[in-house]
Amino acid sequence: MSTQLTPDAIERMFTGADGSYAFARWGRPIAPIVFGVEDSTLDVVKGAIEAVVALAGHQMSETDPELGVNLMFFFFRDWQELTELRDLDRLVPDLVPLVGRLEAAGANQYRIFRFDADGAIKACFVFLRMDKEMSALPAETLALSQVVQCALLWSETAFADASPLAKMPDSGSVILRPDIAALIRAAYDPAMPSVSRDASHALRLAARVAQR
Repeated sequence: MSTQLTPDAIERMFTGADGSYAFARWGRPIAPIVFGVEDSTLDVVKGAIEAVVALAGHQMSETDPELGVNLMFFFFRDWQELTELRDLDRLVPDLVPLVGRLEAAGANQYRIFRFDADGAIKACFVFLRMDKEMSALPAETLALSQVVQCALLWSETAFADASPLAKMPDSGSVILRPDIAALIRAAYDPAMPSVSRDASHALRLAARVAQR
């Protein structure tokens, strides 16, 4: 299990490649939908969403009054399948060039966030190409990992060196790392802002993680 995150480590988790700090959490209840999976996997994904939302102390909803649904998961085998989905190009501008870039890069996942006027997250689109690597993961592991990465606006490299998940030493079951769980709870503390571009925000997060 990982130990408590340091302020510097937290700052890096929300610092982009350009060196700027960019934190955002959801500013509205999450209304999810999942495409491309069987009912058994659908239940696993929805269970992971419910668990992370409950952990954060946030809310879920059947529908979003503006968008209908605001957290969309797409599971598929080939990136070109996205170009065949009706009206997806209305939700994702420049969809065809994006698919081309993802194919060229050999990517197996991609996330797009949308933000409200204040900068809080209002929608997220998650695209998962089920290649050999993805398909080898247990559904519970894949679902929890992806939901965690939708909970906040993490940097591109936040989990490049270490997964947000951990294995229980006795049972081998996969859980959310305690330090990441504490960070998500701190990020959704009502006293904390929904959006921040100031790196000192990481110090405030670290203080709340320590309190927990």
